[in-house]
Amino acid sequence: MSVPDWTQQFPAAITVCDAQGMILYMNDKSAQTFAKDGGAALIGSSLLDCHPEPARSKLQSLLEAPRTNVYSIEKNGVHKLIFQSPWYQDGQFAGLVELSLEIPNPLPHFVRG
Repeated sequence: MSVPDWTQQFPAAITVCDAQGMILYMNDKSAQTFAKDGGAALIGSSLLDCHPEPARSKLQSLLEAPRTNVYSIEKNGVHKLIFQSPWYQDGQFAGLVELSLEIPNPLPHFVRG
């Protein structure tokens, strides 16, 4: 059985880089989100070059000491949750995955027992 590429048309931006910060993959939403910067043509370029300071230094630190970084932003009235996390291949750090999901404002929050 083949597995469908569900990520390509997933309604959140998915960007994947290798351990040196080179962009390996962008789904459709990621390419649309970064269209003014080159969109899918950014694949093969440095993710570090796409970020101004202080975001560039933060990204560099995530590559040097892999860990998860999560935060929310608002830009042009759109609220997003940004989730950056390492991915691994054969147990070795292979790069970072960034998920950028549009979220409602206010975001419902539930405390489960």
